[in-house]
Amino acid sequence: MSRSIWKPPFVSNKIIKKCYFKSNIKTWNRNTCIIPRFIGKIFEVHNGITFIKVKVTPLMVGHKLGEFSFTRKPCNHSD
Repeated sequence: MSRSIWKPPFVSNKIIKKCYFKSNIKTWNRNTCIIPRFIGKIFEVHNGITFIKVKVTPLMVGHKLGEFSFTRKPCNHSD
């Protein structure tokens, strides 16, 4: 079920506070929406096993942090 149109994007208050002081921000919060204040910051997003480093660029604004930290590894079968 998608989010309603009239609701604002979800951004965690803890992440916004950390954004002022740190350049590397470690988070488990994958559903946080990327806002323009995050541009140039490096987030370490948890994918269930490890933390994946994600550097935010202007094209990422409006997307979620979890979209750039994949949870599944691609499986390549040998022929």
